[in-house]
Formats: sequence, structure tokens, C-alpha cells
Amino acid sequence: MQETAVPSAPPTPPVSLAALLSRDDLGLRQITGPPAGEVTIHGAHTSEMSDPYPYLLGGELLLTAGVHIPEAAGRPGSFDFDGYVARIVAAGGAALGFGVAPVHDTVPAGLVAACEQHGLPLVEVPPRTTFSGVARAVWQLMARARLSELRRITEAQQGLAAAASRPDPVPSVLRRLAGRLEGRAVLYGPEGAEIAAAGREPGDEVRRALAELARFVTGHPSSTATDTVAGTRLAAYALGPGRGFVLGVAAPHRESGDHTIASVAAVLLSLLTGEHQSGTGAARSSALVRLLLGARREEVAPLLGGGEGDGAVTRWYVVHARPDTGAPDAVSASALGAALGSPLVDAADDVVRVLVPAPPRAEDGGGARPERDGGVRPEGDGSVRPEGDGSVRPEAGAAAPRKPPAGSGPAGSGPSGSGPAAQPGWTLGVSAPVAPAEWPAADAQAARALARARATRSALVRHAERPGFADLVPPGEAAAHARALLAPIGAVPALAETLRAWLSLHGSWDRTAVALSVHRNTVRQRIARCAALLGADLDDPDVRMELWFALRHLRG
Repeated sequence: MQETAVPSAPPTPPVSLAALLSRDDLGLRQITGPPAGEVTIHGAHTSEMSDPYPYLLGGELLLTAGVHIPEAAGRPGSFDFDGYVARIVAAGGAALGFGVAPVHDTVPAGLVAACEQHGLPLVEVPPRTTFSGVARAVWQLMARARLSELRRITEAQQGLAAAASRPDPVPSVLRRLAGRLEGRAVLYGPEGAEIAAAGREPGDEVRRALAELARFVTGHPSSTATDTVAGTRLAAYALGPGRGFVLGVAAPHRESGDHTIASVAAVLLSLLTGEHQSGTGAARSSALVRLLLGARREEVAPLLGGGEGDGAVTRWYVVHARPDTGAPDAVSASALGAALGSPLVDAADDVVRVLVPAPPRAEDGGGARPERDGGVRPEGDGSVRPEGDGSVRPEAGAAAPRKPPAGSGPAGSGPSGSGPAAQPGWTLGVSAPVAPAEWPAADAQAARALARARATRSALVRHAERPGFADLVPPGEAAAHARALLAPIGAVPALAETLRAWLSLHGSWDRTAVALSVHRNTVRQRIARCAALLGADLDDPDVRMELWFALRHLRG
């Protein structure tokens, strides 16, 4: 169930090269390459470098005036056109635009031949058209595509909600979803049998593959999985943890908003199928009432279920999430919860908090979980690097351009023991797995992890829990030492929080400012105030280490 990896592209609806060529005000002309209607571009980039590979993300229309190409390039061997075009293709460039002025009067014949050989669309940009004008046109087309996509998603959400209110809600939701995706929508029961279906009947191979994908998400900690079989895009969504119901979708193509639409349908079907689960909703209501009446968290946690059978969950993750664009709403928050495998979602202000059950540990009888390509693993600093199919790769100590996770495979959870996985369109901070009594501490861990993820432009950052020298000091003594050492700044919580963020981000003013949503000068002023109050040289690594250990043990 592994798809061929392709270069990642920005999470914006692409536009057709044909739409750009149709702009009469630009006067662009395609010289060679595949038909423009089959080429999609995700942006425009100008470069006069002889090797543009390091500067491309994939999907761009690369614009050049050929400054790096000698005027004598018409002579054989004067310029390596084949190597130049090969590097553009290797970087995932969608097309090449060549300006015929002011350096060259015509597009070099060697460049035309190389583009034709590598199948790269080559577009001639006339002298009257500026590269900035081409780039502006690309962004205008992308903005229109984005607006159209948002309207499509909104209309789909409204249609699915209306279908869920009909007397036959489950078949109605499946029919509406199948119609929107122009494919097949299937509801599988706990035994793997088809309960209801709508849309065009696929071939036997696709039908068997979709059923197998549905069985995969019911037998693994992941809540979603994707595959491609016989040119058909498949997706499976587990409808709530431990229930066994799965939504399967088969469509001939996938637009950028299809995952969101299917996730909304999964949320609605989770609610509809949840009505048939004995006591699940009643148990959660009982847990809420008991909490309000003073019961301890560890006493009511078994009522929440969500693991390998009711009452089996002994550890939980707290996840803090922020959407990459806009503010979270109830529907998107519920869809995120469904993707993470938990209905316990709280959408407050700009942050969505999700309480996710952790798989049982081996010592609890849960055994080992099989790994699957496409997960993420925590690094030493708590950030995330990809496994196989392309997630974010933040460079050490640098805010690398953020790329969304790509490829097939389960999206709800990472490999065994790694907890919730990155989700498209969201930035996540994940706590360590904790017992219910430690939920408040895990909530703070997730908040700090989310701040670090935003500062480093990572899709997901986990709170790293590893044994270290600090564990050799008894917690009570460590906390007392921390309070004494940090007493001069204890009266101003903003100072301690700024110092914590600044140290965790290796003294980066800019990334600390992003993490705390303040100006970089504010960060500088607070750190200078900390140094003065503590009487410490914050450039000394020993001082930084001691303060970091103290901040880890500081509570309140």
C-alpha cells in the first residue's frame, strides 16, 4: 500500500498551465512538452542560477532570462542544457519559462531539445511580459482556485449535514459523499462486512483492496489509511476508537479538499454509528458528571474508553493543535479528533486540544505494534523527521520551510509507541503518555511542544521524555533547588516562560518571538532582565544548563 513518492508541493490548490497560457495579457507560448492541460503548477520562482535544484520545492514554474547561459550557447558543447533541465526535473519543477529578452533574442535550440527529451514543458515569455507579471498571474489563479475549493468544501459540509438529518441518515450521507467525490462510499461493520454503500460500483480488484484497507485501520492504532489500486484512490477512516466501524472511499481522482470532505463525513458517521454502541455516550456523560461532583480524574478515566476495549486505557496523550490557516471551527476540530482516533476534543480560542488514548504497553499486555511506512519518530530535541514517504525535515537549529506530510499510509498514529502522527493542514504539539492524574502536566507539555513546532515550522513536535542526569536528583530536592535558583524571576511568570522558550530554542531571538507571539525586542528585553535579576551570564553554557534543569522542575 505504498505509493511512489513525488516532491512535496505547498498545500495550496494547484492551477493548470493551460489557464496561465490562456491569459492574453501575458502572451505566453508553449514551445514543447506535454499538453498544458495535463500540467499543474503550485507557484512561480525566478532563478538565474545554473543549478536551481536547491531552491525549488517542487511544482513551480521556473522563470529565467538565461543570464547563466553564454551567448555562444548555440555552438555544440558550450552549455550543458541536458544537465540543467535534468536538475529541474529532479527537483520536481513543473515547467520552465524562458524570457527572450534582454539576454537572448530567441529560446536556445539546445534548451528546446533538452526540455523535449525530459518531458519538461517549455514556455516562451515575450519581451513585453515581466516575470513579476507572470508570478502575479499565477498567484491570482491560485487565489481563485483556493476560494473555489473553500466554497466546494463549505457546500459539501452543508450537504452532508443536511443528509445526516434525514430519516435514513447513514445511506443519505454515503450518497452525498459518493456524489461529491464522484466515486464509491462504503460503511463497513465491526466484522468487516458492508453495511451500506453508495455510488458507482468499482471493479473486483478495487473492491477487495478497499475492504482490506478497512480491515487495516481496524487492526492498527492508525485511524486513517490511503492506497491507490488500478488508478483509483482509496481511503479508509475508522469511525471512533474501538468501535470497528469504518468508512471506505474509492474515487478516480483526488482534489485538495477531498480529504476534508471525507473527514467531515467520517465525523457524522461516527456520531450516527455511535448511537448503536451500548453505553458509550452514557459512560462519557457519567464521567463528566462525576468530575463536576468532585471525583478524581483517575477514577473517571476508565469510563471514557477509547482503547482496546472499554476501561483498557491507562495512559493518554494530550495534543494541542493549530490550523495552518485561519481559526479552528467545530467541524474541523471534530475532523481532527476523528483523524487522531478520539472524540474527546476541545476547541477553545485558536488552539484545539485532544485527549488521545495511548496504545497499551507491552508490560500491560498490549504487545508490540507493527510499524508501517509513513510514520514519524521523535528526535532527540522533540522534533519530527519522516519515515520513508516524506514528512517535515527541519534542519538542526534552523527554521526550515515547512512541508506537509505526504504520501500514503496511516495518518492517525505513528509507529509503535510514538503516539499521534502529523495531520495535513495542522501544527501539532504532543505530550508524553501519562496517567489521568498527570493530565494537567501533559497539557502544559503539549502547549510547549506546540509553541516549539510553530517556532521551528515543524508539522509535529513531541515532548521528549528520556532518562538523564536530572533524574538522578530526587524530585523534591530538585524542585526546592529550582524555586531557590529562580526566585528572583518567580514573581513575573512571563520572565520564566520566556527564559524557558529561549533556552529550548538554543537562544534564537526570532524563533522565541514566534513561539511566544511577541516582538523579538520584547524577547531581548526579558532575557536581559532575567540575566540581571539572576546575576548570571546567560552566554555561559554551564549557566544555561543549570537554568534549564531548574526550569524543568519548576511548577506553578
